[in-house]
Amino acid sequence: MKEQIFELLLYTTPTLVVGVVAFYFFREHIRNEDGRRRFLLHKDMQVNSLPIRLQAYERMSLFLERISPNKLLIRVTPVGTSKEDYEALLIKSIDQEYEHNLSQQIYVSDDCWGVISTSKNATIQLIRKACLLEKTDSANKLREVVLAEMLEKQAPSNTALSFIKNEVSEMWSS
Repeated sequence: MKEQIFELLLYTTPTLVVGVVAFYFFREHIRNEDGRRRFLLHKDMQVNSLPIRLQAYERMSLFLERISPNKLLIRVTPVGTSKEDYEALLIKSIDQEYEHNLSQQIYVSDDCWGVISTSKNATIQLIRKACLLEKTDSANKLREVVLAEMLEKQAPSNTALSFIKNEVSEMWSS
């Protein structure tokens, strides 16, 4: 009886060892295949989404160029002499541009979208502050004050444009 149990163990031990080795081998193989499939799917998604993301960055660059005070004041001319009406017209133009590009936020990073929104708000604040100054008494004077301010410091949209350029260059390098 002891010999039969011993003989049974001699035959089953190699089988159990081979079974355990095969189990671990196939489990690792399946994990590797899963990882490879995920990697290929991710790579495929990046290839397909890259042109769309680049278009979004292009559109947001165009938006920032259009709301740059220097270009905005040339493109949007005053209808009358009222500085308040002109201020409202400029802000309305900025808001319309922004709303037109709202959908682009799903293609750019959260940080980038935050910088773009901050740039938009800073540009509006710049116009509002210039309108509140005592020396600003007409729409044309508002234009002059804002343009003079732009000679002294950089437009808020330039900072956001630099951020976009950095983010796009990082996309290419990774």
